[in-house]
Amino acid sequence: MKMVARFGWVGVLLTMSPGLASAQMGMHAGPAMRGILNPVVGSGGQYEMTTEKGTTMLMEIAIVGKESVGGKDGYWFEMTMANTSMGQMVSKTLTVVDGTDAVTSRTIMQMGNRPPMEMPMQMMKSSAQKQPADIRDRAEDVGSETITTPAGTFTAEHYKMKDGSGDAWVAPKAGPYGLVKFQGKDTSMVLTKVITDAKDKITGTPVPFNPMAFQQDQQHP
Repeated sequence: MKMVARFGWVGVLLTMSPGLASAQMGMHAGPAMRGILNPVVGSGGQYEMTTEKGTTMLMEIAIVGKESVGGKDGYWFEMTMANTSMGQMVSKTLTVVDGTDAVTSRTIMQMGNRPPMEMPMQMMKSSAQKQPADIRDRAEDVGSETITTPAGTFTAEHYKMKDGSGDAWVAPKAGPYGLVKFQGKDTSMVLTKVITDAKDKITGTPVPFNPMAFQQDQQHP
């Protein structure tokens, strides 16, 4: 479980709400999804993520549903990590695009065979809930490049983040964010598979989040 906690399964799958993991659970957020969000239900991508120490994990991201949120289109953005010490870990966030930001209104998590848990609204409201949906005003476009990954060869736009956090290569149809590759200071992400028929992996009826149960799961994976 230490590797999962350090790499931030909670942090990564809650990158749509980055303050939640660190503030409420003591986790470290993983790399955010840099790119240009194009939410199409069923679209997804599998990524290999690598830490500064060379530890690798596979993460799958996908759009698995759509519903109205305050009169706007909301999309269920799901992240999955398989083969962790606690089994498959899944989180989905109901996300609305607001200008160039993606705003989270609900988050549901499921660890292994345990029942899914929904984060309480007060926890959601108390943390930062915005994630860039379009990096083009936060990054410099340095031109088109041909990038080859295990998912294939892509003609991608190369963006350098203005805050110095890293470089992103973005191509149409390369997952919901178009992200083909991200190279940060300490971590990297590479697209290994394009998914076109993603389905919701959350099973069962969500129960309210129980921090005591979560702590016990960490101590006794």
